[in-house]
Amino acid sequence: MKQILHSLILGEGKPLCILHGFLGMLDNWKTLGTLYAENGFCVHLIDQRNHGKSFHSPDFNYDILADDFLNYLDAHNIKSTAIIGHSMGGKTAMQFACTYPERVNKLLIADIAPKYYPPHHQEIINGLNAIDITNLKSRKDADEQLKKHISNTGIRQFLLKNLYRNEDKKLSFKFNLEVLSEKMEEIGDNINSTDSFDGPTLFLRGEKSEYVTKNDVEIIHSHFPKAIVETIANAGHWLHAENPEQFFNKSLAFFNKG
Repeated sequence: MKQILHSLILGEGKPLCILHGFLGMLDNWKTLGTLYAENGFCVHLIDQRNHGKSFHSPDFNYDILADDFLNYLDAHNIKSTAIIGHSMGGKTAMQFACTYPERVNKLLIADIAPKYYPPHHQEIINGLNAIDITNLKSRKDADEQLKKHISNTGIRQFLLKNLYRNEDKKLSFKFNLEVLSEKMEEIGDNINSTDSFDGPTLFLRGEKSEYVTKNDVEIIHSHFPKAIVETIANAGHWLHAENPEQFFNKSLAFFNKG
């Protein structure tokens, strides 16, 4: 029996599915998801495997994540959808659109390119693994331990949103830290080299982010020939959180076009 990804569904109208990034979860997109729902979309905020409230599994790569998403669409009887994918979720969305193009009507990729990224989250993974989770008393306690490895308060707050109390009332992480620690190479992996998607595609990059550079435009067009690449001002990698108004306006214009 196929395991189906956990989601939160908002609003009614044209389907729009949103895939979060590495160590994120659907909650990261609730504010924007509500805005899309108020503008005529049935929004599916989805937890990918080993994240949020979705199932845990030792298997983890973009072909598998794309098939998880296919199973989700089938389970919800969605024939074709618009997709937003951020970072790791953007890689899932790219792979899905290339493998199942007939199921995608609009593709929006947020601050990630179709290329290989060397593992670069090791500091975060090391910090999370250093937390004494079995004896953790509070979120503040976790923050104090994480601060020794990660100085950026915003990143720590983002990561610690994943803390929850399990059935034993003990603090635990929603994400599958053990598997994600082992799969750093897969997370940086590219989509399949010969894949392409010929449908309407928008790449939004953060002005202050180094994830998508001018040099990446050529490789973007080799996989996504109709892609438009635009920049979100005053934003880094978390562009949807750092400049949500501009992100929303540009994305809504794209989804409502033609």
